[in-house]
Amino acid sequence: MSFLSALTVSVSGMSAQRQRVNTISENIANAQTTRTPQGGPYRRREVILAAVSNDRTFEQELRAQDRSLSTATEVKVVGIVQDNRPPILRYEPGHPDANTEGYVEMPNVKVMEEMVNLMTASRSYEANAAAFNAAKGMAQAALDLGRA
Repeated sequence: MSFLSALTVSVSGMSAQRQRVNTISENIANAQTTRTPQGGPYRRREVILAAVSNDRTFEQELRAQDRSLSTATEVKVVGIVQDNRPPILRYEPGHPDANTEGYVEMPNVKVMEEMVNLMTASRSYEANAAAFNAAKGMAQAALDLGRA
């Protein structure tokens, strides 16, 4: 794997995890939002990531991976989708958004689940940053060797 490829992989990973953190933060911030401009409660959003590789077939990629680690892939955000889980019904007859039976449709956001996702995204970001710094350190050491 070349120096620049290692940096590219790490940077794409950090960018993707930053998008995940932003989306998860939005979910947590709207965990109690019962009315949106589109109508109804806030719908949880989720980031969809995909590995972007070069233009080789699956078989060619497997053979290349078997020979060496020279084929770097990138992580890209391919979309942000709404979660299709139904809203959570909570009995609150005095709430302004309550239906005729007194139930309020609450967002389908589970704060504990979002916190776990946030920790995972944060740790992934940190791992990519550590890999970036390691590659940068190796390049600096190689330059120092060349000067000596």
